[in-house]
Amino acid sequence: MFCGLDHAGQDASFDEITALLERAGSVAVCAHTSPDGDALGSELALIELIESRWPEKDVVGLLADDDIVPRIYQFLPGAERLVRARDYEGSPDLFFCVDLSQPSRLADAQAVLERSASAAVIDHHPSGERFWDAGVVRPDAAAAGVIVAEYALHLAGELSRDMAQNLLCALMTDTGRFQYQNANGEAFRVASALVDAGASPSEIALNVYQSDRLGFLHLCATVMGRIATFEHGKIAYSYATSADFAATGVPVAECDGLVDVVRRVDGSEIALFLKEVPGGKVRGNLRAKSDRDISTIAREMGGGGHPAAAGFTVEGDIDQALSVVLPKLRALYAQEEGAR
Repeated sequence: MFCGLDHAGQDASFDEITALLERAGSVAVCAHTSPDGDALGSELALIELIESRWPEKDVVGLLADDDIVPRIYQFLPGAERLVRARDYEGSPDLFFCVDLSQPSRLADAQAVLERSASAAVIDHHPSGERFWDAGVVRPDAAAAGVIVAEYALHLAGELSRDMAQNLLCALMTDTGRFQYQNANGEAFRVASALVDAGASPSEIALNVYQSDRLGFLHLCATVMGRIATFEHGKIAYSYATSADFAATGVPVAECDGLVDVVRRVDGSEIALFLKEVPGGKVRGNLRAKSDRDISTIAREMGGGGHPAAAGFTVEGDIDQALSVVLPKLRALYAQEEGAR
């Protein structure tokens, strides 16, 4: 069975998390707003781990948003049990954040965190000010699912088939099917352990990547037709409007993968995808194919993420969002030219 790398202090931090769990009678687990495969897969695996180790505890899995689990992730074991945070009135002994370490990314669930007695975190994003009592935050991990898998093996020594399936989905989606820069040796070792525990890469691929509805494919065609480049092809950009979503019948929650359509442009180093979301806002997704750190720009826009994959949400429309973020992206190349 796989053993995690000897990350400094990780086992001790796992023991601190376990101590919190042992003291808690009620536990709420929640991932970030607009959950992706890593957020959902890690959350569901963590819920099963807690319930299997401590069946007497009251455990609830929350959705940060007033929305449903995106269609492509509804096949994940346990997805049907997640409830909207706005509908949960409890004050848990422990609030467990997974795949986030910024309270602002909890949306409706932030209120639940504030009325909880204690907090734990497992995350792989760069963190801000610490608010948790115990946790592991490792930006070098390819996905939160990697850390959850290592915690499960540390705590129980084994993984169920359902846990492995959820965690492999987490890992596959956050590494872009092992194509992104974060697909390191640890990611492949954990993936191997998950497959050995019963996870099915083909089932995940079928549901997440090979079951697009016709409307989504039409939306992809629209987005592809709008792709424009800047800085001599180094920056590729496209967008989708509320009218596009209405015309194709595609929910906003199901279009996070459209940034990868933009990312495919030959010669591009940075991909930007903007989409209108309810409330007069625009959500931006950034991807980098070079060593440029686009997370700094996402943070300047009020968001965050990793050096090669980040996002943000701003008030306004597509044109307003582009007018703010594009000069920041261009400045990355202006700084390079100035250094020559």
